[in-house]
Parts: sequence; C-alpha cells; structure tokens
Amino acid sequence: MFDVQAFAARLSAPDTNVIQVCKDAIGEATARQHKRFQQGEDAGVLIRQRAAYIDQILGLLWDREDFQTLDMALVAVGGYGRGELQPHSDIDLLVLLGEDCGVCEVRLSSFLTLLWDIGLHIGHSVRTVDECVNAARDDLTILTNMMEGRVLRGPQALMDAVWERTGTEHMWPYDVFFHAKIEEQNNRHHKYADTEYNLEPNVKSSPGGLRDLQTIGWLAERQFGVHSLAELPERDFLPEEDMKILEDGREFMWRVRYALHMITDHEEDRLLFDHQRRLAAMWGFEDGDKLAVEQFMQVYYRWAQALGMLNEVLVQHFEQAILMRDGVVEVRELNARFELRNGYVAARHDNVFGEYPPAMLEVFLLCAREENATGIAADTVRLLRHNLHVIDDEFRANETCQDIFLDFLRSPHRLTRLLKRMVRYGVLGRYIPGFGRIVGQMQHDLFHAYTVDAHTLEVIENMRRFQIPEFFERFPVTSRVVSRLPKIELLYLAGLFHDIGKGRGGDHSELGSVDAEEFCVQHRLSQRETNLVVWLVKNHLTMSAVSQRRDISDPDVIQEFAHHVGDQVRLDYLFALTVADINGTNPTLWNAWRGSLLRQLFTETKRALRRGLENPVDKQVWIDEARDAAKDLLEYRGFTPEEIETIWQERGEDYFLREKPEDIAWHTEAIAGHFDRSKPLVLIRSSVDSSVANTTQIFIHAHFSAQLFARICALLEILDLSIHDARIYNANDGMTLDTFFVLGSDGHAIADDPARLEHIKSYLADELGTEGAIEPVRRRLTRRKRSFSIPTETSMTVDTVKHYSVLEVRSPDRPGLLARLARIFVDFGIELEAAKIQTLGERVEDVFFITDQDQQPITDPELCAALQQAIREELDESASA
Repeated sequence: MFDVQAFAARLSAPDTNVIQVCKDAIGEATARQHKRFQQGEDAGVLIRQRAAYIDQILGLLWDREDFQTLDMALVAVGGYGRGELQPHSDIDLLVLLGEDCGVCEVRLSSFLTLLWDIGLHIGHSVRTVDECVNAARDDLTILTNMMEGRVLRGPQALMDAVWERTGTEHMWPYDVFFHAKIEEQNNRHHKYADTEYNLEPNVKSSPGGLRDLQTIGWLAERQFGVHSLAELPERDFLPEEDMKILEDGREFMWRVRYALHMITDHEEDRLLFDHQRRLAAMWGFEDGDKLAVEQFMQVYYRWAQALGMLNEVLVQHFEQAILMRDGVVEVRELNARFELRNGYVAARHDNVFGEYPPAMLEVFLLCAREENATGIAADTVRLLRHNLHVIDDEFRANETCQDIFLDFLRSPHRLTRLLKRMVRYGVLGRYIPGFGRIVGQMQHDLFHAYTVDAHTLEVIENMRRFQIPEFFERFPVTSRVVSRLPKIELLYLAGLFHDIGKGRGGDHSELGSVDAEEFCVQHRLSQRETNLVVWLVKNHLTMSAVSQRRDISDPDVIQEFAHHVGDQVRLDYLFALTVADINGTNPTLWNAWRGSLLRQLFTETKRALRRGLENPVDKQVWIDEARDAAKDLLEYRGFTPEEIETIWQERGEDYFLREKPEDIAWHTEAIAGHFDRSKPLVLIRSSVDSSVANTTQIFIHAHFSAQLFARICALLEILDLSIHDARIYNANDGMTLDTFFVLGSDGHAIADDPARLEHIKSYLADELGTEGAIEPVRRRLTRRKRSFSIPTETSMTVDTVKHYSVLEVRSPDRPGLLARLARIFVDFGIELEAAKIQTLGERVEDVFFITDQDQQPITDPELCAALQQAIREELDESASA
C-alpha cells in the first residue's frame, strides 16, 4: 500500500527535491503493484489502488500551492474519475473555477507542469461552471467525461452545479443521449470491422472491449442516475448471472490491459502479435495441439464475445425502456410461443424453451422469416442462454429440430446476422459441437485475417452476397453460377463445415468431411446431397490450389481436374465455395488476377465436362488453333507464312500451348522488327484482356544466361513491382522469351500510369543490356512480419508428363525473395521453365517448374535435399536479418 504519511513527510522536508520525491514514490508504488500483479492480485484492486494513491499525491501537491483558499476545485474526470487507473493511462483532470476565483494562471500552469515533470501523463482543462455547461451541450464526449467527475480538492458545490445544469432536463435528454451514444459505439465498432475477432484487438476499444462496458455504464447513469451498474433499481436490467459475466469479464480485460502496460512500459491497449505471445506465457499456456498463443487468444475472444453479447442485451433493454416510456408498445402474435414486440421476436412466457425445446431454433427461424423483425428481444436472449442445457444429444436427434435448422438455412432474411447471433448466444456451438470447438480459435499466421468461426461466417456472408444484385458487378460469374444451384442450403452447409476440423492436429479437410457426413446423415439428407456436401468440404482447397499452382493452360491439367470434379453440379458448388472462401480469408487476397485464374479453370473445366470425360481434347489441337489464330493476325499485318515460320522455328510447343494468339502475334511482330539482337527487347502492356486480368504484362526477349532470371527479378523489385506469374521459354537459338505478369507491390494495377510503364520499359532495357549481378532489394520487414518466426517450407515432386520437377516454396513474404531464389537456382545449375507466384496476405506460396541443364527432371535425392536446404537457410536468414 502507498504510505501517504511517509510521502507527506518527505514532501515537506526542508530543501526537498519535490520532483524526485514524487518520482521515487510513484516508481516504488508501481513496482510493488507490478510484483503483486505477477503474484496473482486482481487487476481491479490494483487499478483502483493506483487511482487512490495518485489522488493523494495530487491532493498534497495541490495543497502545497495553497489553492484550497480559492473558489476552485480539482476534479478527476473520465476513467480516472471512475477511480480506475492503469499503470500508464492518462490522468484526466478538470480545474473547475468558481465565479469569483482569482487564481493566478502562472501558479496553475506551474502546478500542471510539475505533474508532467514527475512523470504523469496529464490531460487537463480549466473551465468555469458556465464553460463546462456550454462545452457539454456542444460535445457529448465532454458531457460523459464530466458525468464521471470526482472532486479531489476544493468545493464539491462547484461540481454539483455542473451536474445539475447538465442533467437530462436541461440538455441531452435520455433518448437523444442514448441514440448519440449508440451511434458513437457503432462508429467505433465499424472501425474494428464490427467484430470481436480482430487478430490484433484493442482491449479498450474493439467490440467486446472495456469501452463497451463503459457505454452501458453511461447509459445507466444517464437514465437512472446510478454511478455503477450494480446500483440499477430493477434487477431485470442486470440479473445476477449477467452481473457475474460483467464483473469477471471486466476483470479479465483489466488484467490484459494491465499486463500490456506493464510489459511495454507505456500506454498500450493493442494486443499485438508479439504481446500475445508474452501474455500467453504469463498466463501459463504451453504449446500442444494448439499453440500457447492460440489458447490464450481463444480465452480472450470468448470473453470479448460474452461482453459483446452483454452490451447488446443491455442496450436493447435501454432502448425498450425508451419506447415503453413513450408509450410505444406494438405486439403481434406469431404463434403460440412467440410474438413480435416492437420489432423484436419475443417469447410469450418464461418457460417456452423448457416446455418446447425446438423453440431454441424456432426463434431464429421466425426472425429470419419475418421481414420486419429487427432481432430477438433481450429478455428472450437471456432465456436462450439459461436454457442452453436443453440442446443435448436428444435435442440434436429430434427430427423437428433438424427440420427447423434446415428451414432456417433456406430463409430469405438476415441469415448471416442470425448465424452470428446463434454463435454469440452459444446456440450454434451447442447444436453443432464441432463448431463450438472453433469459436474464438485464432489462426496464428500472416494469412488469415479472422478467427476460424468468424471466417466461416464471413464465407457464408459472401455466399449471400452472390445472391444480391448490388454485388453482381463484383462477382458476375459467381452470381450467375449461384443463381442456378439447385439447393442453396447445401452450399451453406459446406461453408459451415469446411474449416470445422481446424485446431485438432490433423488434416482439417478430412476431419471436417467426417463431421459433415455425420451431420448430413443425421439430418436425413439424401445420399446424393450428403455425398456432395462431404466432397465439397474435403475438396474446398482444391480449386484454388489447381488454379494458382498448376499450369491451367495445359489441357492435361484441365482434363485431370475435370475427372476429379466429375460433373457440372459439383463444379458449380465448388466454384462458389472457393470464391466465398478466398474472399472470407483475408480482404486483401481477392483481386482480378485470382478471379481470372479461377474463371479460366472453371470455364475450361466446364468445356471438358460438356465434351465428355471420355473425349479429352488433343493437346496438338490447342497448339494448332493457337498457331493458326496468330498467323491470321500476322498475315493481316503483312507477314508471309514463310516469315512467320522462320521466326517460330525455334519455339517449343509449350509456348503455343500457354500463350494467347494475340500475345504470340504481338511478340512475333516485335521480334521481327528488333534488328539489334545484341540488345534485349522489352515490351510492356496492360493485360486487361488476358487471363491474368488487371496485371501488366512484361515481355523480354534476350540472350539466355544463367543469371538472367535473377537479374530480372532483382530489377522488378527495384521498380517496386510484384510478380504474379512468370513464363520462361528457352529457345534453341540461344535466346529466351520471358513473360512476367506484374502488379504494384501494394497489389494494385499500374496500367493507368503511362509514364511509369514507359519508365519500366526503358529501365529494364538499359539495365539488362549491362553485365553483372544486381543486388536484391533490402527493406525493413513490417512489424507484423517480424512478429512471426515461421520457418520456410519446401517440397519437390516430379511431373512425369511434363518432364520437369515441381518445387514448392512457402515462406513469409519479404523484399528480394525471388531474386534470392533465382541465385540459388544458378548456383545449383538449375533452369527455370515457369513459375506460379502467389502472395497470400503476407505469406508466399510459390511454385517453380525446373529442370537440370539437360532439360530433365531433377531426380537425385541428395541434390533435391541440398537445393531445398539451401533455400530454407537463405530465406530464413534473410527474414531474421
């Protein structure tokens, strides 16, 4: 405890150094509190004690100035006014002046400066009562700050006058105050994506954080005149169970916030990735099937969810109180169990769920069917929570419950919003136990932007968007595909189960397919429907993997994928699930390039299915078609067939298989007009009409050298470009044709900047015309990337059809990565045939098609192992540098 008498004695000693005495006292008290915190003391006790001893320090310093003889008060406001003070929180003060106060501004300024000098972070204002009243009328934040005012020194009457003149009868009547505060909360929630599940949440301001509890407190104080929620006059507003959630949840959040302030030694309310690890260790979590940090964050998210639900229920109670006070009570009977009351679906009696357990799901079905329903009434939400125990094996086996749930998935209104409520209220996790295990399950990587359950609901939200006209422009193909799905609820079920197996230490696709099959059989879906849902869950990653990691210009790849899919119905469902999944994983992942790859795979597979799986297209037909179409374009431009064949004679079949006729004609015409072959030819243009959509295409025709690919990659990095596809064709005449599809490093197109395109073209031509290696770009890694020490993973296989080796590299992204890889290829005498480059959030998953110098696959096990080891060491070393 803080010894105020000893402090006062030291402060009043002759020739004392006031600043040092105060600093020492605060430092000693803080150190003792930190030690007690680490020994398990409640954070609530510590932050109240900190506020108390800061009160005493400020009071004694105020007294030293003889301010007590003046008509002036020192008032704690804001969080400090509530008597809560975290180790590094701002200390908000109001100096309240009476009408005849003759305070010396110099003395007051000296006092405030002293507070800064002793290490306190002060936020202050100096106002008269009239000025406080006027400021509160104009600014709701000032009003709420002063509502929590606490007089430390000076006349209480001054603050009483402020409270009296800022009451609801004079300004901000309760209904206006309520709606303004809820709008303020909604805006704050929107800043944090309206979810408790931010991967780096703000413990104070994110949904489900401490500010949500403060908002409830402000609403209660304004309506009932209470200074704490425990003082509410009607226990219907905050029954004992809810009070327990509030107190325990607030203590948890206080404890997290205290720990953040302690370990960073400054005001820090963000649970950043590196802080999460330290707090997980502090809480005693250890790595197992789940990482320690994932276990800790699951606890955090579940508390945030519980507090978010409490905020929602109490806010609704306050809103209903306003309506009832105004005499607005509209009731319409829905059935024997429920009614629509002021827009909310409400139970007609308290034992509705005990008498008829299927009503636990029926209430959501009614809400989804009623177009004018706002949600579920607060008292009914409490009844749901109190009756969660009825959702057991018998409940799940009840055919009525099963039918209600499937009908709910077919409902026209607010499906995703209500699914989120089912998760928040604990209903979905009880009805589908596997889903309950992933609630709050974070994915500690640089790829996923949401927890598993939040991602799942975002996927289903995307499936709903495909059916809304306003999203047709963004998802034109997917919207048309979804409109013809025979049973939309099967797509939703695949979405619900596709990641349900995560966090169990196995292949989540396989684990999820088992759960999906059990659910479908139990819900009496037909064998065909069950097979479809199970297949979708098991294969939900397949289409994105094929489109982004295989050569989808190869008819053999298309035929293989078509055989795997089997029919058009499966293809349609899988395409819709894949687009929804990518968009629900990370908002930055979906772009026109990824969309174009999926569309190309979808279209070519659809053609293969229409032709019949027993009638595969002849690869030579594709080649001949491309050559003939390109010839037609070139002859129209004045070329003779002989001239064309002369230029093409050194080209391999892969070139004509993978390139589009218009690009072949473009390359050929430029090569024919490029007379100085000692200098590289560089072409550049937008790829709007190509399969890689909004990328810019860079074509380079130059003398082959082992260093060329590495030099090109380094130069593109210097130009701040990101490679998304690379195609390498080494001709028999010693020349190489390299095609790169690029975006800006920020993922945006550069096609609308002609000056930049011209600079890129001339810069590449000039630099590639010189000799020597080019140093890779070295930039400082972002904070998020430095927070992850994810090791590089590699794998190698042999494609016996294409006669090359396939090297896959998965690693955190960083500047210069491709150039470093290319240098390793040179060192090992490896030739690159093509590359599929994909950046997933802040992680790369690159695929390289490589051969030895004799254009043969790399089969020597020792060489394969050495190559992969060199890649892992190089990339992991560059990540830690």
